Amino acid sequence: MSTSVGKPMNTMKWLIRRELWEHKGAFIWAPLLVAAILVLLIGGGGLYAAASTGSFHFQVGEHDVIAVNGIPPNLRAQLAGVAASSYLALSAPLFLVLPVVAFFYCLAALHDDRRDRSILFWKSLPLSDVDTVLSKVIVALLVAPLVVIGIGIAASLLLLAIGLVAAAANNINLFNPVLADYRLYLSPLYLLAFLPLYIIWALPSVGWLLLVSSWARSKVFLWAVGLPLAALAILSWFDFLVGRFSGMSLHAKWIGEEVLARFLGGLMPGIWFGELDTATMRQMEGGLDTVMLLRLSYSTLSSPAVWIAAVAGCAMIYGAIRLRRWRDEG
Repeated sequence: MSTSVGKPMNTMKWLIRRELWEHKGAFIWAPLLVAAILVLLIGGGGLYAAASTGSFHFQVGEHDVIAVNGIPPNLRAQLAGVAASSYLALSAPLFLVLPVVAFFYCLAALHDDRRDRSILFWKSLPLSDVDTVLSKVIVALLVAPLVVIGIGIAASLLLLAIGLVAAAANNINLFNPVLADYRLYLSPLYLLAFLPLYIIWALPSVGWLLLVSSWARSKVFLWAVGLPLAALAILSWFDFLVGRFSGMSLHAKWIGEEVLARFLGGLMPGIWFGELDTATMRQMEGGLDTVMLLRLSYSTLSSPAVWIAAVAGCAMIYGAIRLRRWRDEG
């Protein structure tokens, strides 16, 4: 029994490795390059400013502080708390790379195999369509975010260390309070805790893109993006012309915000933040309250629309698997 279970797992492992090997530039080198630019610009800029001016200018709460060879003692602990709880925000630009990479990866995942006819080779191997498509889903929803999260954590820690060194060079020693703050060590775990939420919200986009990738003969981007936008434009025009005379409406605005945005924008990390209570989020002071943000984020799962969209995404993934069985033309 262990052998029969181990074979599918081993097959899936090698399929995932194949995807990473073929798309190493997008999944690994692109976020690494962005991380290097962040460290160079933010870290290098901070070191240069500290070395050239000998002072820091920063804002804590409503206090605008210029520190020359030190800071007011009552703000030292607060500043250390902000650094320990919010340092991962320095890697935020990295998470703008993820949706771009995942979007175009899913769009080409099943189409390119047919275009260069390599699908004939892969179909000659003892690989099922289910395993092949699911490996691409796992890469887009799990592996790619984990790579970005890992690189983001490393870049943020490096930038934090550079900032602490620059502060210490100006007689502002924040090492002890920052290292003693438990949030420094829990922040990476909190970031990982967002991953299941991201997977659920991204399912409709992955399903739609893979479905188009498995079906379209050419111009997959136009089919995936242009077709929904054209349909929305037609619905909006109908609402504008007919709605004002007959009172009829196809609810184009709702379709655009709840359907089209889920299908095309679900790969954007934090897309669910638009559903949060902004008044409650304003209560976070003294740094990012990640626990509160996690609680508010997971509260969006109480909406039936989220689960309906996720089920629709799974249905489209199933459709992509079925289409791959016979769409093998070049």
